[in-house]
Amino acid sequence: MIRFGVVGTNWITDQFIESARKVSDFSLSAVYSRTEERAAEFAAKHGVSRTFTDLGTMADSGEIDAVYIASPNSLHAEQSILFMNKGIHVLCEKPAASNAGQFRQMVEAAASNHVLLMEALKSTFLPNFVAIEQNLHKLGKVRRYFASYCQYSSRYDAYKQGNLPNAFNPQFSNGALMDLGIYCIYPMVALFGVPDEVKATGVMLDSGVDGEGSILLKYADMEAVVLYSKITESSLPSEIQGENGSMIIHKISQPQKVEIRMRDGTVEDITQPQDPLTMRYEVEEFIRLIQSGRLESGVNTHARSLAALEIMDEARRQMGLVFPAD
Repeated sequence: MIRFGVVGTNWITDQFIESARKVSDFSLSAVYSRTEERAAEFAAKHGVSRTFTDLGTMADSGEIDAVYIASPNSLHAEQSILFMNKGIHVLCEKPAASNAGQFRQMVEAAASNHVLLMEALKSTFLPNFVAIEQNLHKLGKVRRYFASYCQYSSRYDAYKQGNLPNAFNPQFSNGALMDLGIYCIYPMVALFGVPDEVKATGVMLDSGVDGEGSILLKYADMEAVVLYSKITESSLPSEIQGENGSMIIHKISQPQKVEIRMRDGTVEDITQPQDPLTMRYEVEEFIRLIQSGRLESGVNTHARSLAALEIMDEARRQMGLVFPAD
């Protein structure tokens, strides 16, 4: 069994625990929150007796082998390094850091402490993403990757009423690019590598984060177009266009239906059976890596996580989106 601690007590951690408990070697051993009351409440909800309000104490406790970090983006690097320096494996929510420089420090800490560090970007582990990779050759020469993730934030109404929820607070390295854009960028890097050029634009909010944006990315013989938003809603699918046909991907953040439409009019549904608790697949990978003594995923590699952050760093530079963590 791999004994996990969790940092963060929001809905994503609930979803993580529910998904992870479908993996046989997962054990939830400890919960961290800034307040004892919240830690106790969350721990009771999930049947855990051990709680912490101090990360150092949790890291030194000897009660966890690995930690899932789902705190605000601005805290990811610092908290991950703290745990890795104590020999604890880290599964860190996306984006893994506020910027590429921070992630390089995380990779160095992982290497020096001989522990596993993996970004918890779930979509690349899903059966339907594997189907995308395995069937991509059918499109012939790929000329365009188009990915769209525009989802009106439930917290935007509060923001418009004069409040400042974390989702729109630059103090926490948040905003549309970091929250949603990464779901378009990471699969692009996984499928096609690092682009040669990045051109970005976005709509900045008064709080100092981006509400929505668009990025055009140039490769040697293809281009990519990425759209993302937390202030509008869209039902557009994503698409990979090749010279022989196109691949339609419904919900790029966790592909649910994938079909190939050829130029001759034939359609092939390549959708695979997939657990609705989609985070289970990244947990399976993470635990398998620990048990096999591996220190890096072959799917969510350090290079891919770094490349995605470098693209977002450049997009933010062009948009004038600066975080205190920078």
